[in-house]
Amino acid sequence: MKINAYLTFDGQCEAAFNFYAECLGGTLEMMRYAQSPDVGDIPAEFHQRIMHVCLTVGDQLLMASDSTPQCPYEGIKGCSISLQVDNVPEAERLYAALSAQGSVQMELQQTFWATRFAMLTDRFGVSWMINCTVSQMD
Repeated sequence: MKINAYLTFDGQCEAAFNFYAECLGGTLEMMRYAQSPDVGDIPAEFHQRIMHVCLTVGDQLLMASDSTPQCPYEGIKGCSISLQVDNVPEAERLYAALSAQGSVQMELQQTFWATRFAMLTDRFGVSWMINCTVSQMD
């Protein structure tokens, strides 16, 4: 079994996942509501929104979609995407990229459990934790 996070956006899904692919690497698969066989049931202003996107990084998946009128967007609350990284430079790179134009709840720093740890909300409103527990600096 694998457990994968699925996020919901209000029209920013494509921009967010292009950004995440740039930050995290991996490959994107994206489908718009216009590609759905039920496109006639979807208001025209929603056709270019993302019906489903999947970012595959190694054997991990991060998925999402944009909201529809039937399921209005209510924000992303009470959940963080946690990244476990292998080295300090990667933690620093991800922290800089994901926190740009976002807000930082906890600066990237050494803690009693991690060589580096940070908590932030990116510019799309998604909460992230970056955790690096290795002892070496490279």
